[in-house]
Amino acid sequence: MMENRIKKIAILASGAGSNAKNLILDSRNDFNTVYKVELVITNNKNAGVINVCHHLGIPCFLWKKESFVNPEFLINFLKNNNIDYIILAGFLLKISNKIIENFPNKIINIHPSLLPKYGGSGMYGNKVHEAVINNKEKESGISIHFVNENYDEGEIICQKKIELSQEETIDSLLKKIHALEHSEFPHTLRQLFIG
Repeated sequence: MMENRIKKIAILASGAGSNAKNLILDSRNDFNTVYKVELVITNNKNAGVINVCHHLGIPCFLWKKESFVNPEFLINFLKNNNIDYIILAGFLLKISNKIIENFPNKIINIHPSLLPKYGGSGMYGNKVHEAVINNKEKESGISIHFVNENYDEGEIICQKKIELSQEETIDSLLKKIHALEHSEFPHTLRQLFIG
């Protein structure tokens, strides 16, 4: 019976917070009895996700980069808040091995490409979309995966593809990827948490 309880998640985000907002709203959906966003952590004092949390009444905490390099206090903070899963939604810092060891197969990232293509250090946001277009790819998509010790190399949970048009631009691809993320990320998490 314990396994069926609502999973408590913490979101880590560094940017505008569109995926964080989407997950928070999904977790408040009357039909969602699977997970609840307890808190958001950011490493960027100018991150848009701070305003998102303020408007939605979700606790948001600003942690310095050092807190992720030497994460004992952060790990205790997450455990004291009974966090079951850590969700990376546009979080740009590398997750330390100590955090991974304390949350094995409980840290999930979303990446805006079909991994292993266009992953790794420095590959995020428009940098990914620019590389996809410059290489004249016929398709792109998203990858939702567990986090391991290497950037974007953890076990893939789900991938969704979209076709690219010959007139594709960075902006048009960004919009398509955001739409895909917003529809698939909550759905994939719900399916995973139900088991």
